[in-house]
Amino acid sequence: MKPWRVESETDPLTDVLVCPPDHYRWLPTNSIARRTLAEDHQAPVPAHLAAQHCELVQAMEQSGVRVHVLPPQPHLPYMAYTRDSVVMTHAGPVLCQLERPQRRGEYAFLIDWHDGNFWRKSSAGTLEGGDVHIIRPGLALIGQSGGRTDAAGAAQLAGWLRAEGWEVREQPFDEHFLHLDVLFCMAAPGLAVACLDVLDPAMLAWLSCHGIRCLDVTYAEAMGLGSNILALGHGRVISARASTRLNAALRAEGLVVLDPELTLFTQGGGGPHCLTCPLNREPDAATAR
Repeated sequence: MKPWRVESETDPLTDVLVCPPDHYRWLPTNSIARRTLAEDHQAPVPAHLAAQHCELVQAMEQSGVRVHVLPPQPHLPYMAYTRDSVVMTHAGPVLCQLERPQRRGEYAFLIDWHDGNFWRKSSAGTLEGGDVHIIRPGLALIGQSGGRTDAAGAAQLAGWLRAEGWEVREQPFDEHFLHLDVLFCMAAPGLAVACLDVLDPAMLAWLSCHGIRCLDVTYAEAMGLGSNILALGHGRVISARASTRLNAALRAEGLVVLDPELTLFTQGGGGPHCLTCPLNREPDAATAR
């Protein structure tokens, strides 16, 4: 098995894990999906789901990313959101402990896919990958809402990273927002997108102290998964097509924005960041300590 590593979320992405949405459907497991279901949207058509997911995959492949596939399982419709089950770190993969009963079974297929080769396995509380941000080598941010990732789960991962010499901030936030990547994602070295009206000012000050500047997204944009972007490295980023204002702001920063149509997934509570689990990123001198 290749020794996968991620030392920074903005290093050039070389390998990624996705899961085809063969069995995907909206589940009322988060506030975004519950709102979608309450608004009585037409259920997603499998062919349309496949087409949107294919746009995401093609955007990555056209950028030189090797796309690896996790076989979908009929009883695990949210397996398409590969971000959450495993967190990739500088030392290899960490197997997470998912909170929602509808997703707990995912662990078994990730153990098989990684052939049991994990740096660590979460065993205290709950931990989900959408709450973990490897900002750059030696610096990480872990959200804990008390729901998907709780204080014990965040503290366990933070302890492992600190033992490796990392600085880690454990950041509480409201469970309404599902995962921290609904409110915050890295776009490029020194640049993030963030819902400034919602996030803790102390967290924003901490980011600023570490040289991280934030492009603002509104609450409405965040709940539409506007903040949920995927940095590809080399000045490229994937952001959903519906995020027109943010995409214009990212382009104004000099970034190349690839914008697949992903509305059927964002309505279920996940965008490009959620739909991808980076397996490997090549170290970039721009992200060095």
